[in-house]
Amino acid sequence: MKKNMGTVDRVIRVLIAVIILVLYFTHLISGTLAVILLILAGIFAVTSLLGLCPLYLPFGLSTRKKE
Repeated sequence: MKKNMGTVDRVIRVLIAVIILVLYFTHLISGTLAVILLILAGIFAVTSLLGLCPLYLPFGLSTRKKE
């Protein structure tokens, strides 16, 4: 599969994941909300590392610069 995420998109996702982790470990979020946000943070981290967002594929979206 071709990468479809640009650098800015990837950095924003990593920052959001880090913020969620900080909120969790400082006990500002807990319970069901924490679980949902931690799953979202994991998804953001994995998609950022891979440079591929599966939700972009059906819509033909890409934030990556053309080569």
